[in-house]
Amino acid sequence: MTDRAVHIPFAEMDPTMRSLLTYENNGAMDVACPWAGLVDIVRDTPVVRWDMGVGFFSMADVVAVGNHPAVVSANPVTHETMGMGSREPLIPLHLDGDAHRHYRKLIDPLLAPRQVALYEEGFRRLADELIDGFIADGEVDLQTRYAIPLPATMFMQIFGAPMEDLQFFIEMKDNILKAEGLTLEEREIEGRLSGDRLRVRLREILAERRAAGTHQDDLITKFMTWELDGHRFSDDDIVNVMHLFVIAGLDTVTSSIGCLVGWLATHPVHRQQLFDDPALIPHAVEELMRYQSPVNVGGPRWATEDFEVNGVSVKQGDMLLLGWWTANLDPAVFTDPLTVDFTREANRHAAYAAGRHRCLGSHLARLELRVAIEQFHRRVTDYSLAPGADPQYKWEGVRAPATLPIVFSARQ
Repeated sequence: MTDRAVHIPFAEMDPTMRSLLTYENNGAMDVACPWAGLVDIVRDTPVVRWDMGVGFFSMADVVAVGNHPAVVSANPVTHETMGMGSREPLIPLHLDGDAHRHYRKLIDPLLAPRQVALYEEGFRRLADELIDGFIADGEVDLQTRYAIPLPATMFMQIFGAPMEDLQFFIEMKDNILKAEGLTLEEREIEGRLSGDRLRVRLREILAERRAAGTHQDDLITKFMTWELDGHRFSDDDIVNVMHLFVIAGLDTVTSSIGCLVGWLATHPVHRQQLFDDPALIPHAVEELMRYQSPVNVGGPRWATEDFEVNGVSVKQGDMLLLGWWTANLDPAVFTDPLTVDFTREANRHAAYAAGRHRCLGSHLARLELRVAIEQFHRRVTDYSLAPGADPQYKWEGVRAPATLPIVFSARQ
């Protein structure tokens, strides 16, 4: 059988493809509208083989690879993980097989729809408190005054870490994920140094909680009291769970709020749709997450054996990258993928990934994104980018505007 993968030497790759496959900081993904190039990739080169591995960009391929039993999330030889600031596999992201299933069985109920619904009232109240701080001004950098503190504060409350640790956590998270101006190798070194500092503090928090002897209604308490087959988890295991939660909980929703509201701020017709019919906001969140896909790429993954998937030959040891954003713009799945349609019916997107390692916090993220937009729209009658504003969308694996200056009219 002819292999579907197209071999493209790295030096000959389009800058957008290089960014997707290697997180290269070449500016291709920093622009506000890189969509046309992404559709070209999924249409013309849905599978690419290059010096380091194989990249999959269509929806059918990323779902098939994400679910394949011979695909794992930590290098099976070196046990190396990348991009999260850890020298050890994070739980459950970097586990597979029975170990992954056991941890997902414990963690999934903590973030199930019924559980996250209990957080809505508090999240809505927090959103209003933040809006109170700038509503009289008529202008705001929404990224720094709303998109960052809203989900971050809520995360700390749910997680159970001291609120005074928030800025330290954000600093370490940014060092791990967003070390600008560094090569991939330099970023990995900087990320692991910051990850080490983060893990020292996480161990201190565990020790403080044990010394206090108190049990609170938060995630850390649940992690500390977990049992599986009658055995408690070690502090090493708990820290590997906490590390993952801090990195994911303090970045992806913040980035998504910035991307979604930033898009609405430049599209008045769609914005007015939501003012006219607020019931469309949940659908708008899904459609804009499909279209924006702030978490662009999944991986790396590794093949533990030779196999074939959808006509592509994968070799044992191959590094695999999964293009969530390109999959969400796949014309074979989405009619007019470059058209944003808040009434789109078939919208099974992959913005929260696909396969065994689908995002743990997708239900919480959906709630937070919906409420963030609902509360802002309840407090203003319209908004747009501030005159002369040109938000720069930074991309280091997760895409977000660095700042989001907007002007608005407060609702009387």
